[in-house]
Amino acid sequence: MGGTEEKQPTGSGRPTSRDVARLAGVSHTAVSFVFNGRAEGNLSPATQERIRRAAAELGYRPDPVARGLRRRRTAVIGLVTDEIASSPFAGRLLRGAMETAWGSEHLVLTIDSGGDPAKEDAAVAELLDRRVDGIIYAAMSLRRVRVPEGLHRTHSVLANCLPEDDSLPAVIPAERAGGRTAARLLLDEGHRRVAMVGGQDDIASVDRLRGFRDALRAEGITVPKEWVVRSGGEITGGYEGALHILDGVPADGRPTGIFCYNDRVAAGVLHAATRLGIAVPGELSVVGYDDQEHMAEFLTPPLTTVALPHRAMGEAAARLVLDSIDTGRTPPATVRRLACPVISRASVGPAPSR
Repeated sequence: MGGTEEKQPTGSGRPTSRDVARLAGVSHTAVSFVFNGRAEGNLSPATQERIRRAAAELGYRPDPVARGLRRRRTAVIGLVTDEIASSPFAGRLLRGAMETAWGSEHLVLTIDSGGDPAKEDAAVAELLDRRVDGIIYAAMSLRRVRVPEGLHRTHSVLANCLPEDDSLPAVIPAERAGGRTAARLLLDEGHRRVAMVGGQDDIASVDRLRGFRDALRAEGITVPKEWVVRSGGEITGGYEGALHILDGVPADGRPTGIFCYNDRVAAGVLHAATRLGIAVPGELSVVGYDDQEHMAEFLTPPLTTVALPHRAMGEAAARLVLDSIDTGRTPPATVRRLACPVISRASVGPAPSR
């Protein structure tokens, strides 16, 4: 009977380290050594194993709050973003950040500001009050952003955006290189008459077009002005832009390949090609950008596209924050650009002979 009573945790709540010490027949200090990473050199392997067995039997887990207070850490990273609820890419970035943080025994506390600067400032203030170890600020479209008030008071990194004042490190897609990659998808299939549809005057649009032209220029190819149509980022823009370039133009006078600002624009281009009776990829190859979930692979034909590295951005931003926490040093305010990989499907084929 006495032995059975000895195994019961004190009170009716969660078992404590003193319960573990009692069951293992060791001091409370010995249990603390095991769960604070100080057992080596202080306790024999056999004693450590006995303590861990007792903890497992009781279902004991160290109190993360108490442990965080001892370490002056909370094992929580804040993530503030402008539109998690509405972005199709948010899940990828979040998963990347959360899994990287979890691998270092940190949780991610997420706040969606809806793009309201006052809410962003309040969100950062709330996270600082909760003594998070660091903060990631993420935007769902690449642009320069106002750094929320208070972000400089902790270990902070920006993801998919750049600080207006260049004061914090940032992780963004290598958009110009992505534009070059898109062009190479067409060039490697023999296309020399190529167009670009979609986009506007934002950073991503400008850099993708620059990269696209870089690759073409290296091959001695110039895109006619009328084949660069800035028609926004939606399906209707792609449809109207493609009609502008293709409608009423004989086969030998139109492009054989179109690079689209994003996958939504590409969907509009494919729709226009179908309406005009232009076969894809037999007569026209189409390249998208983003690899938008639940869209790109379900278009007709499935879309070859250049993917935005949202998951990799989440992973890289979390790693920068965690490294900063571990070293106690603020990382330099540099920009890290991540490669945009190709997702090959069926919308790109050899250039037709004309």
